[in-house]
Amino acid sequence: MTAVFEADSIGCAFGDRRVLTAASIAVHAGSITVLFGRNGCGKSTLLRAMLGYVTPEWGACRLHGRVIRRPRLHRLARAGVFFVPERELLARNRTVRAHFIALRRAFGETREEDAIARLHIGDLLDRYPHQLSGGERRRAEFALAFARTPICLLADEPFQGIAPRDAEVIATALREMAQNRCAILVTGHEVVTLLALAAEIVWMVAGTTHRLGSPADAALHDQFRREYLGPTAPR
Repeated sequence: MTAVFEADSIGCAFGDRRVLTAASIAVHAGSITVLFGRNGCGKSTLLRAMLGYVTPEWGACRLHGRVIRRPRLHRLARAGVFFVPERELLARNRTVRAHFIALRRAFGETREEDAIARLHIGDLLDRYPHQLSGGERRRAEFALAFARTPICLLADEPFQGIAPRDAEVIATALREMAQNRCAILVTGHEVVTLLALAAEIVWMVAGTTHRLGSPADAALHDQFRREYLGPTAPR
């Protein structure tokens, strides 16, 4: 099965610091892939290389099997890729409603009403980002992603620092997006939430990636359990 969006053997360094040596990942239509790894291991760098924020020294990115010579987010967005960064997707000087207006102007018809209902943000539309809690901000960001109906969604640490209620609303929206054939890649450390959400687990360590298969398979991987999940994690 051809991946919707993939990175193949990406290598990145910042000065003398080697972050990625041979990192690969692929996301498929209708599936949620979770990328685990310790803080600072390069998860965000891999996503940023796929989107053109950083230029890898080697490796390739592909969209629908075609090599992207110079990834740029604005071009990828036109092709149906949506990125939710770890922070500050929302413009500080625009209300939530204004973001939906901008989305319609940029991409045409959206699932705006459905997204507002799914992410429970009807009472947030006339607020500015600084007037929102962390969980409210996250729900507003994922409402924009849901409304866009992308072919691929990349989300960096989407569940970090938010309440369980907000996390469940977002997880439910992600599952629905996957059911509608969106290819989804998520990073994070919220093991219980992410294992329940994922179809496939990828583990990043020492600058490279390891496909561990399903959450059930990953939970039985001895090194992953020992070095990341911890030996007392449930099987």
